[in-house]
Amino acid sequence: MFISITPVRRRSLRAMIAGLAMVAMLLHAATADAQAAAPASFADLAEKLLPSVVNISTTQTIKSPQGGLEMPQFPPGSPLEEFFKEFMERQQGGSRPDAPSRKATSLGSGFIVDAAGYIVTNNHVIADADEISVKLHDDTVFSASVVGRDPKVDLALLKIDPGKRTLQAVAFGNSDESRVGDWVLAIGNPFGFGGTVTAGIVSARARDINAGPYDDFIQTDAAINRGNSGGPMFNVKGEVIGINAAIISPSGGSIGIGFAIPASLATPVLDDLRKFGKVRRGWLGIRIQSLDKELAESVGLADQHGALVAKVDPNGPGQKAGLKDGDVVLRFDGKDITEMRRLPRAVAGTPIGKKVEVVVWRDGKRQTLAASVGEMPEEPAENLAKAEVQKPSPGKESAVALTGTGLVVSGLTPQLRERFGIDEEVKGVVITDVKADSGAAEKGLRPGDLIIEADHKPVRSAQELVKQIDDARKTDARSMLLRVENPQQLRYVALPLSDGKGRK
Repeated sequence: MFISITPVRRRSLRAMIAGLAMVAMLLHAATADAQAAAPASFADLAEKLLPSVVNISTTQTIKSPQGGLEMPQFPPGSPLEEFFKEFMERQQGGSRPDAPSRKATSLGSGFIVDAAGYIVTNNHVIADADEISVKLHDDTVFSASVVGRDPKVDLALLKIDPGKRTLQAVAFGNSDESRVGDWVLAIGNPFGFGGTVTAGIVSARARDINAGPYDDFIQTDAAINRGNSGGPMFNVKGEVIGINAAIISPSGGSIGIGFAIPASLATPVLDDLRKFGKVRRGWLGIRIQSLDKELAESVGLADQHGALVAKVDPNGPGQKAGLKDGDVVLRFDGKDITEMRRLPRAVAGTPIGKKVEVVVWRDGKRQTLAASVGEMPEEPAENLAKAEVQKPSPGKESAVALTGTGLVVSGLTPQLRERFGIDEEVKGVVITDVKADSGAAEKGLRPGDLIIEADHKPVRSAQELVKQIDDARKTDARSMLLRVENPQQLRYVALPLSDGKGRK
């Protein structure tokens, strides 16, 4: 049966055909993009990049106290101690000032970033080295000198004199644009085998492995082994987006968990090393700590985002900007501080002298401050501030149990200062005992810790602290914000409070 197609239906058919053609074009484009992102082979890319990657070997002279042999450790007076002592004296002539030294060697990787002979590697690859040798892809060897190093980020910049030789340098890419799942290529010198290429993907971003104060590693499953340290991680464009620095492995070999320093963190460090021979970092002059749930509740925040200011340097840029102890930094220079560790990286990477906005949480509301970033001192002072001098309290002061908290505290006496090593000029109330199963113990409070503030008010006696806790309970507060100091750190602690219905 013949069925005619009306003009409307003809137009619908033409539209459908056009739509199918568009879908086919989009599928073709998507396929082309996929093929570009995941090439069938990395051979062309590897061939192009291999000449820019170098092997680094170092030599360190180690003095041996016993002529090259080390004395085993035995209990004093042990017959074995006497036996080994006589043996070593016969073999090496005993302990002598001119005892021979031994050479320790190590291997690593690096890559050329400037045809003039500048080479990047990890600081731990060349740390304590007496001699550094760089071997190019064609096995030509050069002696290298250290331009500068930065242990905090684990980077070093080396220099060789290539003479008339033409070196092939590689460029850094934008590591911030790399995404989890992107292809990456790692090239290095694993186990001393020389130029070795491995491929994988970006497994994760912004990893903190407690290697340093500015951890922001790219994680990858590309095979990285010993000797790969200092080698480059490339994207599919052939740009360096990371410097391979560490692996997680129980055996020392690759198990698919490797870490690279992102280019966004490395490039300003390397620029400083080249210009100044050292790194010039931004500095606010504050000590900070993380917020837990109880601390956030104590300051009136709905979440744990931000960095709590534990101490402000009285001579630092933060103090001049109006930052105060107990502030919570929420934003810095337009960047949200979602967790404490983001603030040191943000400040350190800010140009010195730049004026920035700092958003803080204070007294239950947001405030915006203007700060001018300073230069971090090379050796920051251990003690940021000195308290006013106070004469030791005469006599003894009886200890007071803080009902429902698990704490026993006392005012400072000469005896307690001597017992816990507390300086005479320090003020506060010292913790003398902590109940093992209490909330205070869970918060890490220990005998010898000094309570110097409670809810931002100075504490000078145990009776003051008891009154402040009683006042807090009358407002149905579930915790009290304490400022606690010991020789290791100064921090805030949200001390859980009981309902106060019974005194133990």
